[in-house]
Amino acid sequence: MKKKKMDKEIGSFSSLVCKEFAAKASRKRSIILLSMALIVITAAVYWQVENHEFLNYDDNDYVYNNIHVTTGITGANIAWAFTSMDASNWHPITWLSHMADVQLYGINPRGHHLTNVAIHILSTLLLFLLLFRLTSSPWQSSFVAALFALHPLHVESVAWVAERKDVLSAFFWLLTIYLYAEYVANRKPALYLLALFSFVMGLMAKPMLVTLPVVLLLMDFWPLSRVRDEQGPWRCQLLGSLSQLVPLLKEKIPFFAGSFFSAAITIYAQHKGGAIKTLEEITFGLRFENAIIAYVKYLHKTLWPNNLAVLYPFSSLIPLSQVICSLLVLFLISAAIVCYRRRHPYLAVGWFWFLITLVPVIGLVQVGSQSMADRYTYIPLIGLFIMAAWGVPALAKGLRHRRRILMLLAGAVISASVALTWQQLGYWRDNVSLYRHSLQVTSGNYIAHYNLGIILEEKGDLDAAIKEYRDTLAINPNIFEAHNNLGLSFAKKGDLDAAIKEYREALAIKPNYFVARSNLGVSLATKGDLDSAIKEFREALTINPNFVTAQRNLKYTLDQKQRFDNTWK
Repeated sequence: MKKKKMDKEIGSFSSLVCKEFAAKASRKRSIILLSMALIVITAAVYWQVENHEFLNYDDNDYVYNNIHVTTGITGANIAWAFTSMDASNWHPITWLSHMADVQLYGINPRGHHLTNVAIHILSTLLLFLLLFRLTSSPWQSSFVAALFALHPLHVESVAWVAERKDVLSAFFWLLTIYLYAEYVANRKPALYLLALFSFVMGLMAKPMLVTLPVVLLLMDFWPLSRVRDEQGPWRCQLLGSLSQLVPLLKEKIPFFAGSFFSAAITIYAQHKGGAIKTLEEITFGLRFENAIIAYVKYLHKTLWPNNLAVLYPFSSLIPLSQVICSLLVLFLISAAIVCYRRRHPYLAVGWFWFLITLVPVIGLVQVGSQSMADRYTYIPLIGLFIMAAWGVPALAKGLRHRRRILMLLAGAVISASVALTWQQLGYWRDNVSLYRHSLQVTSGNYIAHYNLGIILEEKGDLDAAIKEYRDTLAINPNIFEAHNNLGLSFAKKGDLDAAIKEYREALAIKPNYFVARSNLGVSLATKGDLDSAIKEFREALTINPNFVTAQRNLKYTLDQKQRFDNTWK
């Protein structure tokens, strides 16, 4: 009897072990299949970028007109990458990645685009594995990763070569969180140091990662469960929370130090490059109003991603009603989430992930002339995707055929994202398509008009270019570069008087604009006014002694004048 009982227990134990082993094997197969599905669908959707061109909007500064990048990886170029403030930023890892692309592919845009896609796919996989590691929920994790990979708002970050800093920094962002989670689980100092190193690499790819230490604190709340939400009177809750937070804050001091250093050097670089708008140009009140509205617009475009553009112009006329309504929306969502934080902690983590990660780019420190940008959502939207992936199943709890309904809903959302992303990618195939689409879906977009004018002029369509430059100046008459380029187009058509007028308009706005002075000199020389032309060339060289074009033009005009004088002696 005892032997039979023992055999039965051994058999039961063996059966349990076999079931557990089978479950683990099944889960492993699911993870592999889901990973493969994410790779295949993302690559299939984004592969069309292999035929896309470089853009004249930053790609020139970051790649094909940057002598340090186009000469590849050399000792001098590596030193430049770590000391340069070009493009109003300090991001040496981004510069090195562009140099590596040139080393591999030359100046063929195909390879540069596909590198962005490859990094995007790696980040998608890392996000999936990270969430699965933290939550043991393969389907929610894969849904978040699929939305990250395929949401139309993320097209800009992947399809734009100059936004390599987005995909690269996001990869290090996710890798840092993964290593941090491993450190929390194993408490090995080596893992902590690796997480810190990954964070520093991310900061050197794009300084937007400065908010990551705060997000790590959110992760301590959920899903790492290192912070307990205390019960009882508010004083007990406050004291209990502080006692738990202090050691977690101390643990992250090196991360906060990295953020502080990165923020300081970024502000310096942007001031030096003239990218930061002064309070005289855009008041703090106007920035605050735009920031509040931008948060709600990002929410709207996440749910309904239509009319996406490479640039959304900043408006100085913001209705007060929009600001009040936007504030009310943000307040109500935040209040509801705080109330339900104990029952649904993922909602609080996702929502505050979204709010906090947008802070560096929401416009309180205004850089550039945009009111918002799709690329700024590359990391923040992960928070909203987490809310959806865990929140919707919770809402559907108890619903009949719940699993089937959720699968159909997820499939519909992903299918819609694929279709919209494919369509949006088509607008990024070349400069003309991108700017014309942007002009269709926005108003007052003088930068799109201006950049389109440059491309049309390069293609030889001077009449169309002149129209775009005039549209630029009708919106913003103070764009001195547009006056200069309009003058060049007139000069190419042989209308020298109109060209001279535009060059002088440019110089009235910016007297030390040496390019316009040199162009004015060329038109004056062509009209036969050699003395005035020589004066303009010399003025241009006084401003910029290294301006080779003016040097060449001055020498040629002086020779012309000498021959003319000798003829009449």
